[in-house]
Amino acid sequence: QVQLVESGGGLVQAGGSLRLSCAASGRTFSSYTMGWFRQAPGKEREFVAAISWTGGRTYYEDSVKGRFTISRDIAKNTVYLQMNSLKPEDTAVYFCTKSNIGFSTTWYGRVRSRYEYDYWGQGTQVTVSS
Repeated sequence: QVQLVESGGGLVQAGGSLRLSCAASGRTFSSYTMGWFRQAPGKEREFVAAISWTGGRTYYEDSVKGRFTISRDIAKNTVYLQMNSLKPEDTAVYFCTKSNIGFSTTWYGRVRSRYEYDYWGQGTQVTVSS
């Protein structure tokens, strides 16, 4: 079993920054992917960013490219999402998630799908005021 615990959400003004953290514990594999998704009220859960654990490959949803950065600390089993230049439309509950897929030629297509992920954190609220 895998446990994911997020932290770092909060209220920030437009243009501000937040850093989300997600600590993973429990059973892990040598090759896997960590991701961040978000869900705004009344909307579907959507992909934000992903990182392959061993090689550190990253992939972002278009609307966050250049503003958000996903990274990981292997020693701490922790993944981060640095969010800069936040906009009101970034307001959502952000979820950390883990998939057992490793990097391959199909990785960029697969990591966008919530159905590729097996474990989810409880979510952390991010609210951006205008």
